[in-house]
Amino acid sequence: MLGASAAPATLMRAVVADAGRCVLLAAPALAVPTPRANELLIRVAFSAINRADTLQRLGRYAPPPGATPVLGLEAAGVVAALGADVAAHAAAPRVGDRVMALLAGGGYAEFVACDWRHAMRVPEGMSLRTAAAVPETFLTAFQLLHLVGKARAGETVLVHAAGSGVGTAAVQLAAAHGLRVVAVAGADAKLATARRLGAATTVNYKTSADWAAEAAAGGAPDLILDPVGASFWEGNAKALAVDGRWVLYGSLGGVAVDGPIFAKLMQKRAALLATTLRNRSDDYKAELVARFSAAALPALASGALAPVIDAEFALEDAQLAHERMEGNEGCGKILLRVSGEM
Repeated sequence: MLGASAAPATLMRAVVADAGRCVLLAAPALAVPTPRANELLIRVAFSAINRADTLQRLGRYAPPPGATPVLGLEAAGVVAALGADVAAHAAAPRVGDRVMALLAGGGYAEFVACDWRHAMRVPEGMSLRTAAAVPETFLTAFQLLHLVGKARAGETVLVHAAGSGVGTAAVQLAAAHGLRVVAVAGADAKLATARRLGAATTVNYKTSADWAAEAAAGGAPDLILDPVGASFWEGNAKALAVDGRWVLYGSLGGVAVDGPIFAKLMQKRAALLATTLRNRSDDYKAELVARFSAAALPALASGALAPVIDAEFALEDAQLAHERMEGNEGCGKILLRVSGEM
């Protein structure tokens, strides 16, 4: 069901992966999606880059069954149309509302459709540019800390890749929840940002003689958030507190472990918890969005929490944006400008 004053175009620009590169399909190459009964159609102002996008571009991370081949796991924009059943839900956004959304794909485009339960209204005073840096990173960090990691106030959490989008969000959310944060990264500038965001201890794993010992010096971490995997397993096992939880949500450092990882886990009575978000069910994502909205959205609205934005690229420069992420050059989120502020 289209809004009376917001009928969208029928063709759009979008970015897909081809032969390991980002390719812009300019209209009339791609049709604007038609929202299903429970979906919103969003006119995209900004999207953002995530590691999963770069892996999908390289053919190493296939989208979930039925998902669009268009890249992009988050977007912010204005609702252009509603599916047939959306208006029956009082809590659902309406045509013209500014929203930010968690996506299974499709954010690198002028329009994207998503389950209305996966969209959040953008707080008053927050730009669409800033909002685009929120959904995937803050929802992932919230999931890691609370739904998977069961973080408790007073505990210590070690955040790897603390200068990444998820890392900068996790540091803020953890500190706000009363956790002591140990931030680990490979650049002093990223660690300075982590301290500003609330980290009590910071460790440069590239320059430290023993980053695991340094990370545990003020108290062994009860919880580790790890997107690295194999190359950090020994350090994580060494640093982790007895009865600690190690949440693995990526494998940037590989997946093949050579060594007594099970013995180390048993010595610590540790829980190794592996998780993803993109291939979760729609109902799980809806519950995550609802819990995050209640617990953290007010702090984003007030400015107590805020995404860290590293750089902005035009949609046609998506490949350059990916290269910046792959080079680990920046700190925080890399944005894609699609239509810009509306």
